[in-house]
Amino acid sequence: MRFVTHSADETEALGERLAKTLHGGEIIAFTGDLGAGKTAFTRGLARGLGIPMRVTSPTYTIVNEYTGGRLPLFHFDMYRLGSSDELFDIGWEDYLQRGGVCAVEWSENVADAMQGAISVRIGRDSDEQRTIIIEGGGLDADSGI
Repeated sequence: MRFVTHSADETEALGERLAKTLHGGEIIAFTGDLGAGKTAFTRGLARGLGIPMRVTSPTYTIVNEYTGGRLPLFHFDMYRLGSSDELFDIGWEDYLQRGGVCAVEWSENVADAMQGAISVRIGRDSDEQRTIIIEGGGLDADSGI
């Protein structure tokens, strides 16, 4: 599915719509350049899951955990990881077993751990406009996004 957003608010709203289709156990695998809108999309995911906490980029912590909604959200940033082995070293399998949603920025750095993920590719067309392609994970045009 292809979407075009024209502001950070619209990107967040798309993330919120996706969140409302999730049941737990999903991996959202983001790709996109710096400043493309991955964290904005994740803020929308959190809002759609009913999480009241402020969402920030986990660049220096690797993972931020958000609770208080209908599902927990685990927000990963793989920018500084060199391989999937490092991901498994920080307890990736434990996060998967907790039944929440794993939102993974820079997922291409750990691609072999992203089987079955919902792919969210964000392209920056201009300062405000983004093209966002969402596919995989069993989603189709009838998914309600």
